Amino acid sequence: MSRPPTFTPPPGARAYSLRTARGEFAAVDSPVADGAAPRGTALLLPGFTGSKEDFNPLHEVLGARGYRTVAVDGRGQYESQGPEHDESAYAQAELAQDVLAQAAALGTPVHLVGHSLGGQIARAAVLLDHAPFRSLTLMASGPAQISVSQQQRVKLLRDALTVMDMAEVWEAIQALEPPEETDTGSLDAGLGDREDLRRRWMGNKPAQLLATGRQLCTEPDRVAELAALPLPFHVLSGSSDDTWPVPLLDDMALRLRAHRTVVQGAEHSPNTDQPLETARAFADFWDRSAPAEQPPQAGRR
Repeated sequence: MSRPPTFTPPPGARAYSLRTARGEFAAVDSPVADGAAPRGTALLLPGFTGSKEDFNPLHEVLGARGYRTVAVDGRGQYESQGPEHDESAYAQAELAQDVLAQAAALGTPVHLVGHSLGGQIARAAVLLDHAPFRSLTLMASGPAQISVSQQQRVKLLRDALTVMDMAEVWEAIQALEPPEETDTGSLDAGLGDREDLRRRWMGNKPAQLLATGRQLCTEPDRVAELAALPLPFHVLSGSSDDTWPVPLLDDMALRLRAHRTVVQGAEHSPNTDQPLETARAFADFWDRSAPAEQPPQAGRR
């Protein structure tokens, strides 16, 4: 499982509310490192039960490579607001429109990265409008629904949420997890400080978990639609993944004619399992897929 080392933003990063045409979203915004030539901006979307903090280990490395990185909590996820009980607010099309609004608020075409559920939301956004994006990276995010074993796990969570409150579900998760995973929370959560993880869990809106959990279990295969777009694609995963089997991700990359990265020693969350290798793979792909940003020239508007 993933292991976020800290919920504290890295040096130089700013935690704030990103204002968009569709509301405000909690963000960690990390700048290009001093002395590095700006090469672009990346928008990072976390997975189910995860948060923007799951990308904390990547920011400094990517900043040194010339990339500003902005990680966001989705609607109803951790520190971003959303309705408690209205599942319709978390329909995939609504979440995809949120991503388009986030990209617009950043004011420049962005490299889009989605982890797991975030990858499926990113895909939906790109299919609505690919113009705001310079590339799409799907990290540990497959072509359709999650594996049967993970569907069973999500169903247990969804069933629990219908009869328990969030605090009770948290305690039940801790009791049921194997000893080595007792702080994980759920599918994409990590092993960090127990109180930070509990606070993150309690910040999620039940309706968001119910709606997105259903999406993970019923998502159709939309790879052919995506492959038709004129956009560079990157499929990155660990060398082992029980949410989408690695051979399935290999096949998806072939269908997308995508760049493929397998991060050795990583599982479902390469961003926290092997952050240095993951950040380098992102930056290498972005360097190849789009030219560096050019500073404004005197006399030009």
